[in-house]
Amino acid sequence: MTEDVSRVLAPGLLDESDLVVETTLRPRSLDEYVGQRDVKANLSVLLTAARGRGEAADHVLLHGPPGLGKTTLATIIARELGVNIRYTSGPAIERAGDLAAILTALDERDVLFIDEIHRLNRAVEEILYPAMEDYALDVMIGKGPSARSLRLSLKPFTIVGATTRVGRISSPLRDRFGATYRLDFYEEAELRAIVERSARILDVEVEPSAAAAIARRGRGTPRIVNRLLKRVRDHAQVHGDGTVDRTTAEEAMRALEIDDEGLDSTDRKLLASIIQKFASGPVGVAALAAVLSEEVETVEDVYEPFLLRLGFLDRTPSGRVATEAARQHLARLGYEIPPARRPEPDMPGLWEGPPGLPEDDGPEDGPEDGRDDGRPGDEGQAPG
Repeated sequence: MTEDVSRVLAPGLLDESDLVVETTLRPRSLDEYVGQRDVKANLSVLLTAARGRGEAADHVLLHGPPGLGKTTLATIIARELGVNIRYTSGPAIERAGDLAAILTALDERDVLFIDEIHRLNRAVEEILYPAMEDYALDVMIGKGPSARSLRLSLKPFTIVGATTRVGRISSPLRDRFGATYRLDFYEEAELRAIVERSARILDVEVEPSAAAAIARRGRGTPRIVNRLLKRVRDHAQVHGDGTVDRTTAEEAMRALEIDDEGLDSTDRKLLASIIQKFASGPVGVAALAAVLSEEVETVEDVYEPFLLRLGFLDRTPSGRVATEAARQHLARLGYEIPPARRPEPDMPGLWEGPPGLPEDDGPEDGPEDGRDDGRPGDEGQAPG
């Protein structure tokens, strides 16, 4: 099994080279931002009203899968408000003093972006409550019986929190955000527009059919389509004249072992394990992770979401099951597909009786009134 850091289609993967290029590709305003129509409309109202009043905007919580543009939106919020932005993350704030230093350094109406906010230390989180609600910082001075609390005033500011696990954020913290938005996966047309925009910024000539081929394999994630565009650009530069057409794009995808449905070798190996080793399932996720030499959380968080969206995988109370669509997809790619362990039963029609019971063929099979009293030897005879 290849390591996750080597996966081109891993939405959470972001190395230094990706970060440099992605920064140049990120939109700088809501008008440039592609997709997330409802989120953009609501944010536009919130930011325009705050800017008109000259106040700090309400705290904003952005949640959704990785790679959908949460950091980009946080940067746009600061730009639209005309203020500075400070970046940090939940794991980076280890002590309450770290958070206090960050908050006291903010200027009025500045934006503080906290990525992976669900991973904040509980002690740090409690310091954040009065800061978000009252723009105040409660500091303990001294120790023991002589200790006393001192409240420091902060300049009004806006926190933009981002998380992929909104359920792990405690209710007191979640309730202090004035606006909460979920970012959903992108449509193929939106991804195609992102590919074309990124190609213009990178000065790469991409034909519309090639942009559509890249968008189809983008897993609904802008970060992935931008990464695929860079790999296709490299392939076109080395093996062609630098122009990206549909043939060049598909050749590059084959070299990366990415099929037409956007699955890479790791995804196919997971499906093949379920189908071939466990007769299409059901199989427990722990057993599947052991076969793949992966952690259970890696299987659940990295591999399964896209397969579930495609309808190639089902989660059942008994375990994971590979669907008939997954079996057909691997069969087209030349995989050996053994019979399923538990074929789906034929369900009776709405007006049919339960399976296994004889059908009622009408009055001719019994007495004229359609009833049978069940006594032996009375077929067609009058009682004596």
